Order: sequence, then C-alpha cells, then structure tokens
Amino acid sequence: MASLLDQRRFLIPFRSSLLPQIFTDTLVIGGGAAGLSAAISAANHGECIVLSKGTFKQTNTSWAQGGIAAAMAAEDTTESHITDTLEAGTGLCDPKVVREVVEAAPAAMRRLINWGARFDSDASGKLSLGREGGHSFHRILHAHGDATGREVQRALVERVRDTAGIRVFEQCFALDLITPTDEVGAPVMGAITYHQKYGLQVIWAKATILASGGAGVLFRETTNPIQATADGLAMAYRAGASLACMAFMQFHPTTLYLPGASRSLITEAVRGDGAHLLDATGHRFMRDVHPLAELAPRDVVSQAIVRQIAKQGGSHVWLDCRHLSNFAARFPGIAQLLKQFELNPSKDLIPIHPAAHYMVGGIHADVQGRTDVPGLYAVGEAAYNGLHGANRLASNSLLEGLVVGETVGRICAEMKPKARPSPMSIVSDIRPSEQGELDLSDVKSSLRSAMWKNVGVERTGNKLRDVTDMLDFWARYTLDKIFDEPAGWEIQNLLLVGGIVARSSMWRQESRGCHYRVDHPLSKEEYRVHDLWRRRVDGPTLIEVAAGDLAPSTPQATRPTLV
Repeated sequence: MASLLDQRRFLIPFRSSLLPQIFTDTLVIGGGAAGLSAAISAANHGECIVLSKGTFKQTNTSWAQGGIAAAMAAEDTTESHITDTLEAGTGLCDPKVVREVVEAAPAAMRRLINWGARFDSDASGKLSLGREGGHSFHRILHAHGDATGREVQRALVERVRDTAGIRVFEQCFALDLITPTDEVGAPVMGAITYHQKYGLQVIWAKATILASGGAGVLFRETTNPIQATADGLAMAYRAGASLACMAFMQFHPTTLYLPGASRSLITEAVRGDGAHLLDATGHRFMRDVHPLAELAPRDVVSQAIVRQIAKQGGSHVWLDCRHLSNFAARFPGIAQLLKQFELNPSKDLIPIHPAAHYMVGGIHADVQGRTDVPGLYAVGEAAYNGLHGANRLASNSLLEGLVVGETVGRICAEMKPKARPSPMSIVSDIRPSEQGELDLSDVKSSLRSAMWKNVGVERTGNKLRDVTDMLDFWARYTLDKIFDEPAGWEIQNLLLVGGIVARSSMWRQESRGCHYRVDHPLSKEEYRVHDLWRRRVDGPTLIEVAAGDLAPSTPQATRPTLV
C-alpha cells in the first residue's frame, strides 16, 4: 500500500478560480528574522507580502534569549568562527556555505545596528561580547541581557513597516504551496492561505520564500512557541521539495524543569558567564565529560545530563548560579521568570532538563535559498543549506536568518522573467473520509509524548521502529481527514514531518552531532552523507548526497541516484 505520508498533495479540497485572488512579486511565509530580512531585501525589486502564522511577537526569533555570533572582537577572527562552526557540525557542514555566512556576519551586524537594533555595550559604547558553548572567543552580541531575539524582531519589524512595497498579513495560516501539476518538481506559484476573518485566499507569487521556522512542537519537551508545528516543512514536502537530514533536532541542555510549568529556556549565556551544572549529589559532572565542561557543544551537554539523570534516578539536574554576581541585571528576563516560582538564583539551585530547541534539518536549499523546486526558496530554521551540518553552533541561527535572508530576498528576482504571466485553474479534489471524528488534542499529546520518548536525546533502533509504526498507524486515521481550521492542519503537518524525522533517525545508524544512537554510539564514515527525503506515491524516497556536495546548482537541479 502507498505510504500515507505521500498520498495527500493538498490538505483541503479547493478550486483556485472560486477563491479570492491576491497577487505579488514575492511571497514570504514566516515573520521571524529570516523572513523579515528576506522581505526587506526583496522589496528592492518588487512588491512583497509577508505572511505570519501568528503575530510578530510569536516567532521563534522573538523568543530567542541567546545572541548572534560574529567575530567582531580584536582578538577574534572569522577563521576561528569558521573552525568552531565546522567542529560543531561534525563533518556534515558545507565549508563554502560556512565561510560565506561567517564572513558576512560583521557587516550584517552593522546593518542591523544601523536599522536601530540596540545591543549591549559598555560605558564607552563598545559592544559587550559574550561567550557560549563551542565558541573559542567572546563573540556573541546580546540585547537587554537575555532578550536578543525580541530586540532583533523589533528592529526588523520597524524596518519592514517603513519599507514601501511590503504588505503584512499577520495571523494568516499557509496551508499549501500551489503548483500547476501534482508532479514532483513542478514550479511553485504561490500559496493557498486561511485567515480567520477573510477565509481561504490564493496568493499568486513569482517567487515564494519559506521562512516558517522549525518543528519543536513535535516533542513534549520544547522551548518553542506553540506555532512551531513544522508547517513549512510539510507543505514543501507535499509540493515536491526534498527534506534533508531530518534526524538532526538540537536539544537545548538547560530549560527550567518544574511540574506544571512550561519548559522555559535558560540561555546558554548563563553558562557562558560561569554557571555550573550539578548532579543530585552536588557534583559538577561536566568536568568529567568534556574539556570545556559546561561550555561543551550542546549535544554533549544534553546527552551528559540525560545520562546523569538516568544514573541517579531523578528527573532533572541543577544549574548553579549562586556564585554569579549581578544575575538580575545581566539576565533580567530569566530573573523575573524564576521569581514567579519563588526561586532566587543567588541562593537557590535551578532545576533544569534538556528540551527540543532547534530543527537543524530542513528543506534542502543552497546558500542563496534555492530549493530543488523552481520558484521555491527556503531560509532560516526551515532550511538546511549545510551551515549547521549535524549540529548548530550556538548563536549561529539568528546570524543565518539575517545573512541568508538578505541574500534570498535579493536572488529571488531571478524568477521574474521565468514566472507564468497569469494564474492557472488549480483543483484539489479530495473526498471526505467516512471514518469517525478525531480528538485532536489527544492525538497531538500522544504524538508529542511518543516523539520525546522514542526520538529524543537518546535513540535506539527498536524504539525508532516502534514509533515509525505508531505514527503510520495514527496517520491512517488522520492524514485522510479534511479539517476546516488550523488545529487539524497542524496535526497533519506534525504527523507527516514526525514520520520523516523518525525514518531519518532510523536510517542513520551512527551517532553524529545532535543525533545520538545508544545502539550505534560512534560516528561512521559511510554515514558522513546528507540524507534527503522526497515525496513519491509509493513512499518517501531516500537519497544520499556526499558531504560538501549538498547544494543544488540551479532551481531545477536533479538528484543523485536513489539508494
């Protein structure tokens, strides 16, 4: 039987000719740093629409406590930043992409400052640069201590609103990308969207940029906002784009772990300022694990915490900040959060546990954002272009969104002469399922719990096979349904992408970066390749691409031989 991951091309039935029509040169789906940067750049060569699923305050960028990495200190160099990025990526980074992004970092920071972003500085006005895990030098720009993302978002939103030619559609859900045929590789011509007030609409665009963020909500424990439901990854896959290296979900080591409380992030910068991790006995265990101790790469720290918890039979370890001076001034947001739970970081240990944080894998794209589908570009957390490899170096994500976002917005002008002159009649003829209704909240809760238990920080082949079968079973009763609201569409997207994450994790029989297989604890040379997954009627197609040879050369690039 054909896989249910591949039977559905569109989420809903529709006839494009019967829906309201909107036209633009560039459609940007996503309102975080990557999407806004792309929109500002794209507005230089035509009209642009920015579509945000929620408000601009609900993006992963807005939630980001950590900073932006850029070699701006006198003692630092871009070569050191490149080396640190490559080391964190454990053999799967594209060195050309890493160099291009890192070398552009200082200029991108100066551009953002010129747009009004206010980064922390000392009394003389010199930038106060922090250090985070995996970095050899102090090179992290922060704003308001632990609110860098919020400041970046503010500056970009103000720039967008002041830029002629950009229209903003907030709280607008993108269901699917539009292609003239169902064939894999057919060009993208825009998207079908849903707004609570205006209903379904078709937005026709010469170029479509997916900057829709990640998939943290796949997991029960996550630092992500509730909007991070893998929608962009799912719609790109349904449209024929390849998803790359989906096993690589980065787990942040330190999130506040209290019964009944949401898993609030405690930024890496706290450990960068000298906080320690203690086990149940008060032992500083990271010194036994890695020469950098608490500043080891995130995958190393997360795995060490999980093993320590299992060893001692607890539910968390402790973050010790009691010896840090001026904690409240340095991290005002975190201090306020802890105060809500009657925790004083100068006196109390903070209970922490890892949580899903950043989707390293994503839509296969090059450093200009080109995917393997004409007219479709991807950038930011939604994309995989080889910058992060198998594990993202701390604070390289906002950097990627700013640098590559500007590039994508500029490059997508290439689609203008190739775009079709007028809209086409596109019909999605999906028949309603005769099966009973679903309890969506129950399916979502079960899915997230199963992903956390089986595809979490530590993985085994048996658990991955079990969860793949489990997700396929749920898919039979979910992916064939027709829903009329975002809650249902989100579940379908999560199931689809969760199934691919599980398959990618099962295929990769090694440990590399943020993917750790207990039954295959070492890295293997035969797996130093990128695994790509593409829709096909008889099931997801797996393709291997050698490390360093990831990017498509053109929007119409063909793929290597299937395995």
